[in-house]
Amino acid sequence: MSIAEGLRNHIGSTAVAGVAAKPVIDIQISAASFTPLAAFKIPLESLGFSYRAENPDKSKRYFREAPRDKRVHIHVRQAGSWAEQLALLVRDFLRCHPDYCHRYEQVKYELAKKYKLNRQHYTKSKESIIWEILKQANRWRQQTGWSPANSDN
Repeated sequence: MSIAEGLRNHIGSTAVAGVAAKPVIDIQISAASFTPLAAFKIPLESLGFSYRAENPDKSKRYFREAPRDKRVHIHVRQAGSWAEQLALLVRDFLRCHPDYCHRYEQVKYELAKKYKLNRQHYTKSKESIIWEILKQANRWRQQTGWSPANSDN
């Protein structure tokens, strides 16, 4: 499956209307397979994205924008994988639950002030609210029979 044929979805905080977020657009591309890497690496690099082979999350292949470009992060995940589904579940849950959006926003603002100069501590400190959202999103999934909707293509 080529990049042109793959499902593309806007994920992350900027994918949820009204939620405060850093100016970074996260795009998830669903690929049938991670091999051959060139099938998506070459097209993304031709668009100016750089492959981050050192990314520690082995459930995706990660690309970043070129220096001085608007911040766009590309997450290539295997179609149907747990990681792919989870990103979509969280996005959809937050789109339907403004109360959790507000709580998440509050925590992010507090942590941004507290860890203004320490991105790692900021990210690590968000874990408890993220786990709470994941737990609630899973309950919501079970209650509603959620499954991934059509992509944002």
